[in-house]
Amino acid sequence: MYRIIALIVVVLTLPTAAVATTKINSHKTLALFDISNIFSRAASIASDEDPDNDNDNKGRDVFSRYRPATGNKVFIFDPRHHAWALYNEEGRRLNTGKASGGKVYCPDIRRRCTTISGKFRIISKGSYDCISSKYPVETHGGAPMPYCMYFSPKGYAIHGSNDVPDANASHGCIRVTPAAAKWLNENYMSIGTTVIVLPY
Repeated sequence: MYRIIALIVVVLTLPTAAVATTKINSHKTLALFDISNIFSRAASIASDEDPDNDNDNKGRDVFSRYRPATGNKVFIFDPRHHAWALYNEEGRRLNTGKASGGKVYCPDIRRRCTTISGKFRIISKGSYDCISSKYPVETHGGAPMPYCMYFSPKGYAIHGSNDVPDANASHGCIRVTPAAAKWLNENYMSIGTTVIVLPY
């Protein structure tokens, strides 16, 4: 019985299948190694590191890497963990990050202002100069909401903010980092993208 020692060198410039040849006791053995899965997994991991470059990976241990495919992009916000995740049409997680939803109670409007939970769709989008038409209450609007993405006709939106604490602190919108909002708005969130807000 021959003792076989295999040495496989993977070079990124090779095609999806690599051939390794080794000489054992004057006998040439040809082995075909399909490394397409290796490249696919490497690409998946690389794309999930920090594609929006905001040094924020919160939620990576909260949301699974895969979910059932729906044929549509899906944004999920978890108000309990103060985090979000985005999945592509095939159900693969593309990115995660910190997020802040609506407070349980807002003193300035004297009522509960949690983010509505359920399943929605993006209905409209704005750019970097998007602003609120309601808050602050004292000025009847004007608060910056860069790269706003509305998912309800009642005014609920996902938008960028420089204040994204590890708590729910908004009047109902979902705050994400400015870099994440820009990345989402310009690359993945389109009219019709699914938005899921989990219960508090």
